[in-house]
Amino acid sequence: MRSAFVSALLEVVGKTLLIQGTRINSLSATSARTIFFERRELNHILSIYGRMVSAGEWRDYAMDALPDRALFSVYRRCSEAPLFQIEKRPENARRQGAYSVRATDGRILRRGHDLARVLAVLEPKRMQLVRD
Repeated sequence: MRSAFVSALLEVVGKTLLIQGTRINSLSATSARTIFFERRELNHILSIYGRMVSAGEWRDYAMDALPDRALFSVYRRCSEAPLFQIEKRPENARRQGAYSVRATDGRILRRGHDLARVLAVLEPKRMQLVRD
């Protein structure tokens, strides 16, 4: 049994859902596809994440599956804005590449078709001894 408030808020008319005066096609609302990372993509992202956590650089993460993109956000502390966002946008796959890494201020650090090359921007630079 619905309450009077919910009945007033939602009204189903045929195949159209009316929410506070906004019409939404109920078929497209329920069958909307969400974008998410595939298993191999998540394995690669989580391997970098694990290395950075063990180094003490990162502490928390969040994953978002949205209708137009998938996000993997990395946090230094859980109460902050994300330090980096790894984004997958399939609609950009033919143009600039489906993957990108964004900094806290919104700048795109790297964008491309290959996830491994895009994530290379997150790898810490290791100093090596060239000659004694």
